[in-house]
Parts: sequence; structure tokens; C-alpha cells
Amino acid sequence: MNEIVLSNNLPFSSTLLVYCEVIIPINLPNTYTWEVPEHLQKNIQPGIRVEVLLRNKKYAGIVKKIHHQKPELFQPKPIINILDDSPILYPVQLQFWEWMAQYYLCSEGEVMQAALPAHLKLSGESIVLWNDGFEIDSILLTDDEFLVAEALEIRKELRLQEIQQILSSNHVYPVIKKLIDKKACFIWESLQEKYRHKTETFITLQPPYHTEAELEKLLNEWTKAPKQLELLLAYLHLSKTEGEVTQNNLLKKSGASAVQLKGLIEKGIIQVQKRSVDRIRQLPQTIHIDFALSISQQQALHSIKKNWEEKQVCLLYGVTASGKTQIYIQLIKEAIDAGKQVLYLLPEIALTAQIIRRLQINLGGYISVYHSKFNANERVEIWNKVNTGEIAVVLGARSSLMLPFKNLGLVIVDEEQDSSFKQQDPAPRYQTRDAAIFFASLCNAKVLLGSATPSVETYYNCKQGKYGLVELLERFGEVALPKIEIIDIKKAMAAQKGKVALSEALITQLQQTLHEKKQAIIFQNRRGYSPYFMCQTCGWIPQCKHCAVTLTYHKAKNTLVCHYCGSNYPVMQTCVVCGSHTFTQKNFGTEKIEEMLAEILPNARIARMDLDAVKGKNDHDTLIKQFEQHKIDILVGTQMVVKGLDFENVQLVGIIDADSILNFTDFRVNERAFQLMEQVSGRSGRKDGNGIVLVQVSNTRHPVLHFVHQHKYEALYEFEMESRKAYHYPPFSRLIKLIFKHKDKLTAQQASFAMLQLLDPAFHPYINGPAVPVIERIRNQYIWEILLKLPKNSTIISKCKHAIMQYSNNIKTQKQFRSVQIIVDVDPY
Repeated sequence: MNEIVLSNNLPFSSTLLVYCEVIIPINLPNTYTWEVPEHLQKNIQPGIRVEVLLRNKKYAGIVKKIHHQKPELFQPKPIINILDDSPILYPVQLQFWEWMAQYYLCSEGEVMQAALPAHLKLSGESIVLWNDGFEIDSILLTDDEFLVAEALEIRKELRLQEIQQILSSNHVYPVIKKLIDKKACFIWESLQEKYRHKTETFITLQPPYHTEAELEKLLNEWTKAPKQLELLLAYLHLSKTEGEVTQNNLLKKSGASAVQLKGLIEKGIIQVQKRSVDRIRQLPQTIHIDFALSISQQQALHSIKKNWEEKQVCLLYGVTASGKTQIYIQLIKEAIDAGKQVLYLLPEIALTAQIIRRLQINLGGYISVYHSKFNANERVEIWNKVNTGEIAVVLGARSSLMLPFKNLGLVIVDEEQDSSFKQQDPAPRYQTRDAAIFFASLCNAKVLLGSATPSVETYYNCKQGKYGLVELLERFGEVALPKIEIIDIKKAMAAQKGKVALSEALITQLQQTLHEKKQAIIFQNRRGYSPYFMCQTCGWIPQCKHCAVTLTYHKAKNTLVCHYCGSNYPVMQTCVVCGSHTFTQKNFGTEKIEEMLAEILPNARIARMDLDAVKGKNDHDTLIKQFEQHKIDILVGTQMVVKGLDFENVQLVGIIDADSILNFTDFRVNERAFQLMEQVSGRSGRKDGNGIVLVQVSNTRHPVLHFVHQHKYEALYEFEMESRKAYHYPPFSRLIKLIFKHKDKLTAQQASFAMLQLLDPAFHPYINGPAVPVIERIRNQYIWEILLKLPKNSTIISKCKHAIMQYSNNIKTQKQFRSVQIIVDVDPY
């Protein structure tokens, strides 16, 4: 008997049927099984893409398992084709996908959809094929049908785009459907590979001129075509200074024309070659550490390694500007030297631009960046290089966790406390830090969490001995922490009889900062010009038609914008309630703060960093570079300006409206407010210790302000632990939020109560709700929620998750609830 041994080390007999479980990018509760035809069995492997057909639609799926066990209840269809020569995923990624689907209560297809770059998922293209047995009869066909049928008879197959051109219309589906009904044609769907290698045209000398003697002879005997000679000399200069010469670069730098280039080609002096090139150019892979760790940094580094001897995860709790990044660089170097790959996670794309430059100084081309701002082709190239081990260190946001690491040895999660690490929509709704810790355990890699303001859960895990803890409680060079002053904005409001954006104290300090040639950061956690308009006569406030939220005025575009669904509305001139024409603007967004500062400080160079100002792939980097180079005096921004950025010349940080941070409706409000204010304060005085932070607030007695004023994280932690324990919130419980959405409010409410009734009464003590959230309607969908605060008991949690999935499916089978969207969010905050 002949044996076929596959790459997953399972021997398959050629006389037995072979089956494979395939993950396809749709929401299926289980992986589906296909049969592997005999001619494909030698090449089938877990982790490769295969072409499969499900309900007449083609998919590019990932092989998860290969076995001999035929499904009992259905006859598997054969896979159509194998799309890869080698796996694009390793078994550890497939394990990770399975865990993520089980833990976060989604499907492996949804994980695949989130993980793979778009161009690796392939796309289906419908092709209309001619039926050779059909005879064209102009009487039976309409004019449009006749045109398409005639073209099909000649061409035998047409794509939808070609049919649209024939009919000069985009609405071709009715015509195609009638032709199918009349048996004139049928539809076939093909999978198209979207990824394309990037090619460039390179210029080289023809072989006879590779020797200096022949080249010198050519130049000395040159008599005609001086422009061609200039072009040839330009080529020789570029080849010496830059190495390889591309056609575009040569023509651009020489100022020559394509005609002159063609002349040199026809004379047999130069030749053109098309080659595949990387879209993202890498620096040479060199390591050059240009700094020495301080004594406290050396002690911290030693302690981290010591903790890793017993624990997989270690927290580096270091105050702002304590030099955590230098410790990261040293650990990355050691991982590279050991032949290991490193994943360096950051919460915001905005942070990658500055840190990548710092890391490249020391680690050169070993560093690569990966995030959602890259285009689809660029993401495929990075994916493939990580898969082969060509890329050693990946610096990226959430999505970089999904890359197919070949030999992962170290995971660094910087700013581990940041809420941006939580994926909100779509599924999987994973917490990047927690998922990274599990993924690292699969890879037998070490994890370093870094923060100046750790999350309560992480610090609790350290206190319980689950994670190692290393503290770095002094700034690098023993620079002092910034001085924090609390400004009572109520007094300014009383004096000016209205809302005040910039207090006199803040303006005075700004003037002093500019006088000393220093820089300032102004933080306001609201973008736009004015968070809402209000009728001065009756108090009516314009709201979004699709969401239960007020509209924000954007002066630059002169529009009202919904920040939840993105809808734009013209600026209101007449109140729809009372007909009045007088509106007043309430509160202040970053756009208005920027305008006010320009009026008060006309000579200051002011810029804004928020979602409206930085949209392109390189916008963040451009703005940060300008601030680093002191081309900007005052940077106004939202949370983008507070996280991990390092500016030597910043002396002043102003927090405009601390009340909006302290009064948010979330059990983490105190923790998040402290983290935000402590993080933004850490941007000041990083070099000379003369930093000052002004916090404008009306509730000056809020306990969190005292902790911020004293830089007392430990006090904040103890304060939070008391209330968390009393109200059974994490780390003393596990949260699962069930969200019910429907265009009809009553239907959403009924679905939530149906779930409540179905859930085992044993879970009822842990249930809060059903209830309407603070924002009850988004994108025309009404929302009801159930929050489960489960004890940290794996049996109870597992049973509850199973029940939720089962009853969600039961509810969806009921006719009145079929269109209800049920979202399960594990660890929602």
C-alpha cells in the first residue's frame, strides 16, 4: 500500500479518502468539511489557501485540519484547487484563531476576515458563459438581450464590466437573469488574485561596455548626439553614487527625455530590465546602540530577565520619560542576536512614526511597521516577509498581532493600559494586550508590558504574583516630574458670565513659554469647532437623524457632523421648533481652541492634531516632525497628543476641560481620567525638568485630581480597588456585554428580554439590565444592552458563554427577531 505523508506529519493512505476542514471568511459556527481529490492530496497542508465552493459561491479558505473522518450527516464536496505552494500561516496561528473565536464568542471565519490582508482573501468575479446549445432568436429576445447574446456567441464568455460596456449601462443584472432563464447562458464565478508584484524599469549598460576600457573608448570617440552623451554621463554618475539606476530616477535627475533614452537603447549602449521591487524600502540590517543605560535602567533590565525565569509576563512600570524605550531597544537587540522575531505593539498609529525613527537609529532595517494605513499590496508584502522570517521586528498597532510570525521570541506591549487596544467593531472584539499574552504563550515567547499608568487589572495581576513587576520610578537623568497646577475654571466663568475655554492663568503661561522659546501642548478631548449648536430662544439642539446624539459644528467645512455615523448636515439657520434665527455655539472643540489661540497669540505657530487634521498615511509623521523641528510652537489636539510622544522642548501642557474626562459614564472613569492626565502631563519638561501642567476644572475636589497632582498611581490603585470590589467589577469579575440592535425600538427591547428569560436563573444574580445605553440609537439602530458581571470561575464563565451562543441562535430563529443584530462583547471596556 502506498503512503502519502503530508506536511502536518499525518500519514494518509492513497486508498482512503482524505478530508479537510477549511475556514472561509464568513460567520459560520463551525468549520466546514470538504473532500480532497486524489490529485491534490500530495500538496494539501494546514495553513494553505484552497478554492472551495459553497452554495454556488467560491471562497478562498484556509485549511485548518486534514483527516480521514467522513462527516456522518452530509456528503462533502471536493475542493476545487490549491492556491499556495507553501502555507501562509503556521499551526500556531490556527490555534490562536481557534482560541480567539472561542474566547471572544465569534467565528473563526470572522477572525480570518480580520487577520488576512484583503489581497490574500482573493475576490470572486462573476463570469457569464455562453450555452452552445442555444440558438439566437431575435423574436424571443429583447434588444438588450439580443446584443448580449450575440456578443456571448462570439466571445463565449463575458465579465460583468464588459456587459455594462455593451449595454452602456450599469444595470445589467435583469438582462443577464432573463438570458439565464431562457437557457442562453449561465453564471460561473472565478477567484481573482488581487495582489500584484510592483515592478520598476532598471537601466544597465550592455555587456560590451562593462569594462572600463570599452566604456572609455566609447566616450572618447563620441561625436554626435550631445544630449544622449549627457544622459549617459548622468547614468554613470548615478550608478556610482546610488548603485542601481531606475528609468524614472534617471530621467528625473538628468532632465532628459524618453526619446534620448530610446536612442541609447537602439545604439546598443544601455538596456532596460523590468524587476520586481519591494513597495516598502528597508534600511540595511545593522545594529548600532548609541546610548548607555543608566544604573537604574540596568537594574530594571536585570530584574525583567530575572522575572522571566519564572513568569512569562512582566510589567515595566516606569514614570513618563524614565527611559523605558531604551530598555525595549536593548531587549530587542538581544532577541535579534538570538535569531528571534519581536512584536512591538503600540495603541495608536500616530505613535509608530516617532518611535520607528528612534528604533531605526539603533536597529536599522531590522524594524518594519505594520498598520491599517498601509495599502493592501503593502500589507501582503509585509505579511509574506514575516512569514518567511525575513522581517525580524514588527512595530504596529492591533492588526500586527495577526501576522504569521515564524519564530516569535518577544512581545512588547507599550502603553498597555490604553483603551485603543480594544477592538470594537467588527468581530473579533478582542483586547490586544490579553490576546497577545495568549499568543505569546503558544509561541513560548516572553511578554513585556510597559506603562507609566498601568491598568488596574495588570497591576492587580502583578500584586497577585501572576505577572512580574519591575519599577522605574525616576526620570532618565534624574529629571524632575512636571509641576501640576489645578485651575478653578468656575471663578473665570463667574467673572466672564459664561463658559471659558482659556483661563487667564493658561494664557499667561503660554505667553511665558513662547517668550522662553519653548513649546506647548493643549489637550481638548473634543474635535470640531463647537460640540453643539443651541437655539437661543427655545433651547432646541440639532441632532443627527440617524443617531441619538448632537451634531458637532466644523467651521473649516462649515457643516454639522455626526461623530458616530459620519453624516454631514448644512448649518442650521432656522430653529425647527420655534422658527428663531438665533443660534449660539456651546463648548469648545479643538478647531475653535486653535482659532482662539491664533487670535490671542498672533505670532505663535499653531497646529492641530485630531482625526480631521491627520487622515493620510504620512500626515501624523509630517506633523510630529514639524513639532520636533520646532516649526510649531503650540500643538492643539485630542488624545493623539498625549500618548507616548517624546518632545524635548515642551515646557507647558494645558488640559482645557478636565470635567469632561472625570464625568464620563464608565466604571473605569477614574482610572482613565488619571491615566489620560498623567500621560499628557508627562509630555512636559522631559529634558530639563521645568515642565508645568495646568488642569482647568470646575470640580476641584474630585479625588482623582489629588492623585494626579501628587503623581500617586499607587493611591489611585488602592482607591479604585475598594470601589471595584464593592460593586463587583474587574479585576474581581469578568464582564460580558450583550448588545441588541434593531431599527424598531420595541423589537430590540423584546429581544433583550427574550434573552433574559432564556438564560439560566443561576446567572440572574450576575445580570444588569436589560437597559438602554447612554446613546440609545446609532445609524438608525435602537440599542438595548445586558451586562453580565460573572465571578472569576472558569466553569461558570464557560457555561454562560455556551448559553449565550445557544440562545442567541434560538432568538434569531424566531420570525420577529430575525433581523435583530445580537452582538456579544467579551471584556467590553
